[in-house]
Amino acid sequence: MEREPAALGGDSVSLNQTIFQGFEWYIPADHQQWIRLSRAMRDLASVGITSIWIPPATKAMRPTSEGYDAYDLYDLGEFEHHGTKRTKYGDKQELVQLSESANKHGVSILFDAILNHKMGADSTESVRAVKVDPEGMVPLVINRTKSIGRPTKIKAWTKYDFPGRGEKYSSMKWSKDHFTGVDYDEKTKCSGVWRLQGKDWAYDVDEELANYDFLHPEVRKDLFNWVEWLSSQLRLGGLRLDAIKHFSASFLRDFVRHIDQNVDNGTDWFIVGEYWRADAKVLSAYIEYMNHRMSLFDVPLLTNFYNVSRGILTDVRQVFHGSLAAVKPKNAVTIIEPWFLPIAYSIILLRENFGVPCVFWADLYGTREPTLPRPPHGNGRIISRLIRARKLWAYGTETLYFEDSSSCAGFTRHGHPSHSAGAGIAVIINIGWASTAKQMCVGKGHAGERWSDLLEQTWGEIMIDADGMGNFRVGPRTVSVWVHIDAEGQWDGATYTFDDRGYSAVEGAMDKIKLREPLNTMPAWLQSTTGV
Repeated sequence: MEREPAALGGDSVSLNQTIFQGFEWYIPADHQQWIRLSRAMRDLASVGITSIWIPPATKAMRPTSEGYDAYDLYDLGEFEHHGTKRTKYGDKQELVQLSESANKHGVSILFDAILNHKMGADSTESVRAVKVDPEGMVPLVINRTKSIGRPTKIKAWTKYDFPGRGEKYSSMKWSKDHFTGVDYDEKTKCSGVWRLQGKDWAYDVDEELANYDFLHPEVRKDLFNWVEWLSSQLRLGGLRLDAIKHFSASFLRDFVRHIDQNVDNGTDWFIVGEYWRADAKVLSAYIEYMNHRMSLFDVPLLTNFYNVSRGILTDVRQVFHGSLAAVKPKNAVTIIEPWFLPIAYSIILLRENFGVPCVFWADLYGTREPTLPRPPHGNGRIISRLIRARKLWAYGTETLYFEDSSSCAGFTRHGHPSHSAGAGIAVIINIGWASTAKQMCVGKGHAGERWSDLLEQTWGEIMIDADGMGNFRVGPRTVSVWVHIDAEGQWDGATYTFDDRGYSAVEGAMDKIKLREPLNTMPAWLQSTTGV
């Protein structure tokens, strides 16, 4: 055992929170996603989903795009822009209905906000600008601090008049005054990066920068007004902020403070940022800079899963080392790498005080990725059972069994009387090639109970002895989650259906993720706050 179990405090504990990514990149551009999610809401809530991260709902540059090429933040599928009224996912009325359905089922909506750039301008403007060095010190990252040549006149796509919306909701028209840089010159038909004359890049960023001028008072005012307006249009539980390392950290801190002070129930909003960097020290410092008001995706943990699944790390216990959840569990949103799905999900869903887990769309409903389409793992049964186990039984004292093997690890949750009459779980993980077992304690209160593997990866039952111990088995390269066969909320495995649900997917190879090499530099925003 790695540590002594902590004493339980209080008469009850809160329901475990679980986020679901309500889309994937390859969702059909049929404008039906808001309807799909509304129809699935009852099952998602029942199985244990408490928040849904929806895709970008604002109008994009392209009618069929995923929404990350943001055009108008005030258009939720209401106005005719770029040849369409609806977004890829549906229209505003369907989005409102989705938020109402989620609220009815006790599920909060996390709105995916794209605040670091605009695309699809309505017209060009002549502006003087200087081109910056395309060869930065970090591979694939432009060195925007180094100018090339002298300022010259270019034609930049910086005019946003929003003709379909007019001045409804906001009268602001964006122009060259509101941007610091552009990536295309219409005059020469050349791509690159130009810094607009008279503008400076934000100082408090990581290696990559956005094109908004976050110091411009009109930009700040409009974005602050937008988030207040957004909260008046939809029932929201928070935000997912895209690519936050690319833009001003001080602006974002002010933006979050504005939410807390000016949005109804804003202090209750859950805000998670995508800061894609596999360095828990940097992520922790950013959380502290944000006064612990924001959570971040645990990129170091995902990287560890990636390395274990490919044999780069051969010790399953190293998965936890250097993770954000290990140092900032209350501010970590844990995500997984697609191989070893049940093992990875058992860790992020069932461990105690290890962040808020996020379940990906493809792992419940499959993916339509053109070259690697596949149904969900185990036809959606395995992951949905793990989510339900988190909801019902992953409470109470945790005892860890990590010391005696590099290929097999286990942990137990002893249960809490405020959830499912105190039923607990025992999790045993094996990345080795042979079946194995561990003696683990689930608490004397479970003496005499018969337990079975919820995931049906291991046959038979085990009996918990008078000391609360059991000999829990697991097969090769898998995980088993053992539960009392008569636990309150136990199910027969067919109560919920999570499958491709209207998506044509065939058996195929697993998704492949290409991870960038880790960065060893210190972000500029961190240097500016530490005086380094």
